[in-house]
Amino acid sequence: MKAKEIILTSALVIACSTLSAIGGVAIVKHADQPSGETYETAEPAKSSRAYMASTPPNFVEVAEQTIDGVVNIRTEKAVRMAQQRFFDPFEFFFGIPSQRDPRQGRQPQQEMPKQVEIGSGVIISKDGYIVTNNHVIDGADDVYVTTNNNEEYKAKVIGTDPSTDLALIKVDAGKELTAIPFGNSDDLRVGEWVLAIGNPFNLRSTVTAGIVSAKGRAAGSGQGSLQVGSFIQSDVAVNPGNSGGALVNMAGELIGINTMIYSSTGNYAGISFAIPTSIVHKVVGDLKEYGTVQRAVLGIAGTNITSAATEKYDLKVSQGALIMEVADRSTAKQAGLREGDVITAIDGHSISTMSDLQETISTHKPGDKVRASVDRKGKSLTLDMVLKNSEGNTEAVTRIDESSIGAAFLELTDKEMSDLGVSYGVKVVGVDRDGKFFHAGIRKGDVILAVNNLRVSKKEDVDKIVTEVVSGSSDKVLFVKLINTNGRINYVAVDLRD
Repeated sequence: MKAKEIILTSALVIACSTLSAIGGVAIVKHADQPSGETYETAEPAKSSRAYMASTPPNFVEVAEQTIDGVVNIRTEKAVRMAQQRFFDPFEFFFGIPSQRDPRQGRQPQQEMPKQVEIGSGVIISKDGYIVTNNHVIDGADDVYVTTNNNEEYKAKVIGTDPSTDLALIKVDAGKELTAIPFGNSDDLRVGEWVLAIGNPFNLRSTVTAGIVSAKGRAAGSGQGSLQVGSFIQSDVAVNPGNSGGALVNMAGELIGINTMIYSSTGNYAGISFAIPTSIVHKVVGDLKEYGTVQRAVLGIAGTNITSAATEKYDLKVSQGALIMEVADRSTAKQAGLREGDVITAIDGHSISTMSDLQETISTHKPGDKVRASVDRKGKSLTLDMVLKNSEGNTEAVTRIDESSIGAAFLELTDKEMSDLGVSYGVKVVGVDRDGKFFHAGIRKGDVILAVNNLRVSKKEDVDKIVTEVVSGSSDKVLFVKLINTNGRINYVAVDLRD
């Protein structure tokens, strides 16, 4: 598994999958609830406001209340090395010819060494659903979970979302597990005490304390595929291995998933970042229900208000999300938003920065209706909007489970077909790691042109072909023609046999 790094000024380092071992040698690597699924969790904790009045804060009670809800995550990945032939160790070191049976056609199979990495996760429901960072489990062949009382389970990956660096996994423990209830990250205040619980350097069930240093921090936003634009910043000590662990308030509620640190060395330097639960709850709810995230977009490009922007656009407000560009056929375009408009609130929720706007919209699904408060050169406007997805519609993207191929599809837009130079095809918008397509090498972003020499233009075409093969063919193999994310045409065989 790769340790992920995001550079910001000096360095923003993913504090995660950390202790990596190959062949047994350990190597330290630098490294409100919105709409969505409702989880059966532990009894809701008391309001954090009651705890904030206490001096000093009672860390012991909060730690005892939440520590069993955080798990150690161990991932294993086979290290695949190019090898032309089998080397007998005696022949290699001493030049002694190996005494192999000449009748033996194949050389002995060597067990591939495994790369082992460690991270953290948070139990969010009594029946075994666990949230962690995507980079903790990314590329893993097997994922194992160890609870605070040292019980180990093999986990199933339910879904991942690299854009927010979140993943949902599940274990079947055969009993109820201790879950940490969701808190409202919107209620956090700068200076409020918080605890981080995780497994830094594989030191199990470690608790550290600090305060909220800032909210709505855009650290790392726009770097690579990471699209979280509203982190909780704290001074809680977080190190490699903490990734995917819990950030909890003094009521024992989950208010963030620890994800990233600011560091030039790879270890804690006083600043850490967590994904707020306002985003976490929405993402994991979608992953559980659909297998992929239902992401709503406004269709704008914007920025924070600056003195230069105020002069250029003759702005009359000092806070809000300034619109600099509006995409055609977008929600914003249809609602009448223009360049130079400033969004100051969504559904009454104050918007001070672009990060605020991104976080608020990220808690919604395509098809949701929102009301935007807008300032247009001093004139106040109220605009009602129906949010769309990136494809320009409100349809939910679902994973196909009945055929076990584990993939979700959308029809190509006219622009996508024009860009690719094709007149048909479906885009892969989600792939289940346990599904047949993933194991055959098909990935999100690939465009499928044909299956078993039959052209496909919509997801129902794929369903029909798969159903016919599963029910009537003895071979039970799909031959898929596709354009991969590099723009090359490729042919893939998908084995549908159990």
